Amino acid sequence: MTTQAISRAFVWRRLHSLMGLWLVLFLMEHLLTNSQAALLLGDNARGFVNAVNWLHNLPYLYVIELVLLGVPILIHLVWGIHYLFTSKPNSWPSDGTKPSLNYSRNHAYTWQRITSYILAVALIGHVVKFRFLEYPWSAGSTYFVRVTVDKGLYTVADRLGCTLYDAEAIAKEKEELQRRSGEQAFVDVAAKVQDSSSYDSQAAMLLTSAQKYEQKQKWVAMLEKKSIAKGEVIAATPDFGTATLLTVRDTFKSPIYVALYTIFVLAACFHAFNGLWTFLITWGIVLNMASQKWSVKVAVGLMLLVTFLGLAAVWGTYYLNLRT
Repeated sequence: MTTQAISRAFVWRRLHSLMGLWLVLFLMEHLLTNSQAALLLGDNARGFVNAVNWLHNLPYLYVIELVLLGVPILIHLVWGIHYLFTSKPNSWPSDGTKPSLNYSRNHAYTWQRITSYILAVALIGHVVKFRFLEYPWSAGSTYFVRVTVDKGLYTVADRLGCTLYDAEAIAKEKEELQRRSGEQAFVDVAAKVQDSSSYDSQAAMLLTSAQKYEQKQKWVAMLEKKSIAKGEVIAATPDFGTATLLTVRDTFKSPIYVALYTIFVLAACFHAFNGLWTFLITWGIVLNMASQKWSVKVAVGLMLLVTFLGLAAVWGTYYLNLRT
């Protein structure tokens, strides 16, 4: 009896497909969470804030992000690029020298390739913007973000428990720290306090005063960490989720970002759920024509629902709900 070896290309195609399914599930979770920033599923976006805080507080978060997101995205992206260079869309108009089929599945295949290009660029830009350029920074349990001022920001900040610092307010904080420069002596003396098995009220006072002064130093350093231009403020927020919410809100003030993210959401949702339907066929989950037609309806229904959630975040976070 002979056995036929499984080709390496077959294994990579199946791995690409499995990673795609995992990313579809992530997209559904991600856009469900983001939709709550538009207050559709939570008062003052508490659903969004709580979900983001829960994820941010997971142990070994960087490892989780790398293994459960970075690796699947990399595998799907690399093999997807291979598809882009080897596939030939066959629904374009043709002069007869190349096949041109005017069927819905051929058009879907073509748009799967087009959205691949869009997603490759948009995903990199999205990660760079929110994971690096505008990622909140922290001092203790307080998180800071830089945002632009608008009329609604004042009431939004109050509702979310945030404090806003413009250049003048930061300068005052710095002046107060300078006036307290004599308290540096507490820090120096506290460093020399010896451990003792009995309570020492003087040592307690010194250590407490030194800690408060060092906290003030760190607070001012966080306020000055990023420069602000005219019309910008630093928002001090009570948790990571609230800081992220203000960043998202600030992003979607811009009509340019609204337009770009609208395209991003549309491309991601079509690519994901057209890919989901292909996954069901590829893995033999739906085989006959009746089940394939039924699965198309399910995939389209999910695509419309998740697209709605994504667009709710893009259009609703600032323009509909958190504007005032």
